[in-house]
Amino acid sequence: MGISVLLFGLLSGSLLAVLVGIIGSRRRIGFGWAFLLSLIFTPLVGLIVALLTDPLPDCERRWGCIGTVVAVLGILCLIVFLMLLLTGGAMLMAAL
Repeated sequence: MGISVLLFGLLSGSLLAVLVGIIGSRRRIGFGWAFLLSLIFTPLVGLIVALLTDPLPDCERRWGCIGTVVAVLGILCLIVFLMLLLTGGAMLMAAL
């Protein structure tokens, strides 16, 4: 497995963990705990835990479109990671 596959895997996991943290910031768990759970386990586990906690009362919108941008970047990096993983890096070598 090449360094590029590992890099895209870490990048997509980190971006999805930030997205889960943004979701958790509007709940009792908070950004930090949701982000940490997503990094330690997986973003899916962090998302489930964040959605199971109670929402904060009277929560105003602070993030704007940052959550959407992070989600799109995370999904794109995840797709590239999966493509590199499935092709064994042959796609990267063909581009060079």
